[in-house]
Amino acid sequence: QVQLVESGGGLVQAGASLRLSCAASGGTFSNYAMGWFRQAPGKEREFVAAISRKGVGTNYADSVKGRFTISRDNAKKMVYLQMDSLKSEDTAVYYCAASQYGSYRNPSDFDSWGQGTQVTISS
Repeated sequence: QVQLVESGGGLVQAGASLRLSCAASGGTFSNYAMGWFRQAPGKEREFVAAISRKGVGTNYADSVKGRFTISRDNAKKMVYLQMDSLKSEDTAVYYCAASQYGSYRNPSDFDSWGQGTQVTISS
């Protein structure tokens, strides 16, 4: 079972950028599709972005398309989320997620989770 640890969250102003990182251990990283989800206060956790095992395919929520970019480095066992043009509605706890048997196209396939990192956008 893979273990995931997120980092890179913080407090920034609207329009700024942040880069989240997720370090994986305890599994063969390249066997996992990877993704990012987020949960805002009082709301359910929602899908943000996902990437295929080889990093060729990506999938984004409409709300972040064109602003966020997911990437991975299989040699380093890392996945990243570059977040640009941040908005106040992007404020949430961001979770790294992994799917060993599912597809990056299907958010419901993700079943391993990190502890989350807080992202707060001030307007």
